[in-house]
Amino acid sequence: MRGIKKSDLPTKICPVCQRPFAWRKKWERDWDNVKYCSERCKRQQKTTD
Repeated sequence: MRGIKKSDLPTKICPVCQRPFAWRKKWERDWDNVKYCSERCKRQQKTTD
């Protein structure tokens, strides 16, 4: 088996839905700035501000 186990990846908690989400390859360069688990949560947060 190769690669990294999903359980070993860093995680964060989404401030909108309060669910944990794990690091993804597409967030590799921007992980420090990622706040939301999905576009849906990102849009929902903007409408509640």
